[in-house]
Amino acid sequence: MSNIVAIVGRPNVGKSTFFNRLVGERDAIMDDLSGVTRDRHYGHAEWCGKFFTVIDTGGYVHGSDDIFERQIREQVELALDEASVILFVVDAHTGLHHLDEEFANKLRKSKKPIFLVLNKADNVTHTQMVGEFYSLGMGDAYPISSQSGSGTGELLDEVVKHFPDEGIENPNQGIPRIAVLGRPNAGKSSFVNILLGKNRSIVTDIAGTTRDSVDSRYNTFGHEFIITDTAGLRKKPKVTEDIEFYSVMRAIKALENSDVCVIMIDAERGLEAQDMHIIGMAEEKRKGIVILVNKWDLIEKDTNTAKKFEDAIKDKIKPLTYIPIMFISVTNKQRIFQAIELIVRVYENMSKKIPTSELNDKMLKEIDHYPPPSMKGKYVKIKYITQLPTNSVTFAFFCNLPQYIRDSYKGYLENKLREHFDFAGVPINIICKAK
Repeated sequence: MSNIVAIVGRPNVGKSTFFNRLVGERDAIMDDLSGVTRDRHYGHAEWCGKFFTVIDTGGYVHGSDDIFERQIREQVELALDEASVILFVVDAHTGLHHLDEEFANKLRKSKKPIFLVLNKADNVTHTQMVGEFYSLGMGDAYPISSQSGSGTGELLDEVVKHFPDEGIENPNQGIPRIAVLGRPNAGKSSFVNILLGKNRSIVTDIAGTTRDSVDSRYNTFGHEFIITDTAGLRKKPKVTEDIEFYSVMRAIKALENSDVCVIMIDAERGLEAQDMHIIGMAEEKRKGIVILVNKWDLIEKDTNTAKKFEDAIKDKIKPLTYIPIMFISVTNKQRIFQAIELIVRVYENMSKKIPTSELNDKMLKEIDHYPPPSMKGKYVKIKYITQLPTNSVTFAFFCNLPQYIRDSYKGYLENKLREHFDFAGVPINIICKAK
């Protein structure tokens, strides 16, 4: 990703609105409240045939001891390191701010191309305020309105001149996706940070720290994935703020776009109704599913604790007992890489194709051993089985009377398919068709 544009500046100058304008969709959460954006947020844009990655960042506040603002500064600094071009956004409506001056002092140390972007220049009066921003020593200012889009074309014309090549239209296209989901404060961001070996997401003990869904590239066991850290999902009646509502929407979108959903559960709280709702959504969308029980180090244990806990979870999620469960501790780095092995295994099961000859050899024997029950004096005879070329794992059973095969017998067929061919963590569709 050689063409990278970082959008930076103090809080509440319209960085996320500008980001959404560049990527062409409402991808970043926007609100009049200061400090909405916390983590780095990535999107893809194009101008005049050149493709580039855009990074949205939180508002930079110099010298603050606030736990969020301190970590936001670290995220901004990482974005500055990654970027090939920096867009320093200021607010034409409120004028020059001392935080703009402090941030400009930091940016002067950078040798990268820096563009001073005068946002909210919605009318002539605001545009004329450009003069006072020259004192920042950032060169020419570019008046724009991220709301209406005015002025962005002239700015981008200059920005793309600094790109070394034409870039890649969407560097994430076709890469499998893993979404890490769960209730607030279950340890999702800490888990992702450990896998990546860096602080990709801000982590605190405060529930709701993560607001946007944060994508990251991750390579493991010969696979490359996009791993998505998401905001914690709570019950609808408890979602009272607009920001949290949009955070939930982003998390659900991440679930829908994923190949494998990792459901993170807090061991101290156990499997709760909202966890089951998330699992139900993932199963309904026919995603691969893994359950990770985090904070296992905080549980008093004996020799049977893990088995009892696992049995209790499986009893609650019936009939979805095919979902694998692993007990981890992110804090102690306990079974972290065994967890990613399990996730990779589930992903490989999602794309597994069983040869038709092997499928018929094993399954027809099971069917002969326990044939479908007769109905209305008629006997169902299954003659042939094949796996269909669909996105979700689907098997077609060809028989003489498909309408007489009950769901209970389909359950038997599913169990035997799992017994012979694994498919842990993967929902299986069974279709009965006339021969």
